[in-house]
Amino acid sequence: MIIRWQSAVGFGAAVAASLIGATSMPKATTDVQVGTDPQQLSVVGLPCLPGTLNLTMTNTGGEDRYADLTLTPTGPLQLSRELFSSWLPAVDPDQPVSAPVEVRVPRDAQPGNYKITLEVDRSRLTVPVQVNPLPPKGPGDNLVLGEQAAASSTHGNFALCGAVDGDHDSEHWDTLTGWNDGTRAVFPDNYDVALSQPATINRVELYTLDSVKYPAATNGLRDWDVQVRTGTADWQTVAQVRGNTLGHVTSAFDPVQADAVRILCLAGNGNTYSRIVELEVYGS
Repeated sequence: MIIRWQSAVGFGAAVAASLIGATSMPKATTDVQVGTDPQQLSVVGLPCLPGTLNLTMTNTGGEDRYADLTLTPTGPLQLSRELFSSWLPAVDPDQPVSAPVEVRVPRDAQPGNYKITLEVDRSRLTVPVQVNPLPPKGPGDNLVLGEQAAASSTHGNFALCGAVDGDHDSEHWDTLTGWNDGTRAVFPDNYDVALSQPATINRVELYTLDSVKYPAATNGLRDWDVQVRTGTADWQTVAQVRGNTLGHVTSAFDPVQADAVRILCLAGNGNTYSRIVELEVYGS
């Protein structure tokens, strides 16, 4: 759902307020139409599970112009940008200009209701943001879900956090999820995830690219080592996979204490890239 506001010509303040779900709204004084999707946001204090707002600005006036949309968060909300500036041409049909903004909160953020205020010219829009409690991470829970990831490189079409976002559907590859390294046919590559605290682990689930269009046998990860680290110690290999042609591989090993997990990618099928759709880590 998209929230919009536009010039108040032909609209009363009450109508404008009903469009954005606000209790009161000053009369709009801009020819820039602004949209946000979604209407409200929920976030949790995990570094790789940000909320995302998609912003749009559209010039509904008769002259080209430049516009600055400012974003002001409250409480613990942290934004990837607090200013969206763009040149807005006056064309028919109207041409929106869009930009994403990521919304994060610290791990210790107090759950509750907060807001982001958007303002252009003298018109304002409020987006409610709910901060939810951290999900439980005990025995049986995926210990790397949303945790901080690092990699040797990341392809420009992908997000570093794409392999720990909870989505292991290869059909969402390159659009909604997944990690792809940035050095074609150059190995090894590594994808690391830090646990929120040291834990005893004994199983890793790895989902590599495997879809109707891109089967694992020609596009997925073929050879890799599962490694763990504790404190300042060197990485320790606890499992190895060779010659893989499947989209989902389970690596079980003797319980080991770890504060980080690494997938050391040694080869990909087709000798192209290292591709991980999702990485999951479980404790005993």
